[in-house]
Amino acid sequence: MPSEKILEEKKQIVIDMTEKLKSKSGVFVDYKGIKVTEDTAMRVKMRDASVDYSVVKNRLMKLAIKNVGFEDLDSILVGTTSLAVSEDDPIAPARIVKEFADKMPNYFEIKAGFMDGKVLSADEVKAIASIPALPILQAQFLGTLLAPITTLAVVLKAAAEKGGAPADVEVKVEKAPAEAVAEAQAEAVAEAPAETAVEAQGEAPADETSEAPVEAAAETTIEETPEAPVEDPAQS
Repeated sequence: MPSEKILEEKKQIVIDMTEKLKSKSGVFVDYKGIKVTEDTAMRVKMRDASVDYSVVKNRLMKLAIKNVGFEDLDSILVGTTSLAVSEDDPIAPARIVKEFADKMPNYFEIKAGFMDGKVLSADEVKAIASIPALPILQAQFLGTLLAPITTLAVVLKAAAEKGGAPADVEVKVEKAPAEAVAEAQAEAVAEAPAETAVEAQGEAPADETSEAPVEAAAETTIEETPEAPVEDPAQS
């Protein structure tokens, strides 16, 4: 029968494991056959990413998973088992474990995992591992927020370099080119007929068509009318 001291030590181990299972995320690994150099390299990388990695005893881990309601993990607690957890970056344990599992497929295998109190299968852990690291996600999000401001700054700078052209004109044309073209065409069509009508109704064409035929008719009448014969008074 184990001594009181050993029992207390095991109780403390179960308490520590229970706390680790309350982390944001974790991954269970079968590490059989891993070499010391490979294990050391992996531990260094995990430590740099603030990931806690340790070998666990299956029997004690089974007590810990009951404390947090992870009974679905009971079936994976066979053979060699290690656990990687993180409280800072929930993606880091899955990403690093998958990286080394891909390098050592014959003796380093993902068993299962958990995130935010939910048990994950090995396939779900691998899918999560493909998500970029937290700093990259933050940079991408910040870039999305700054994109409209950056675009506006570029447009305003281009307008200023062209000699102080109004920036709002540039933005409107960029946003709605079809509307700008349609407006310009409508104005052109509205103005063109009015100018044509004024030119067609000028004074010179009206004088030529109205006065010229009257004068010609008058001249013809005078020239073609014969003079009446003058009668000699002596003959009458």
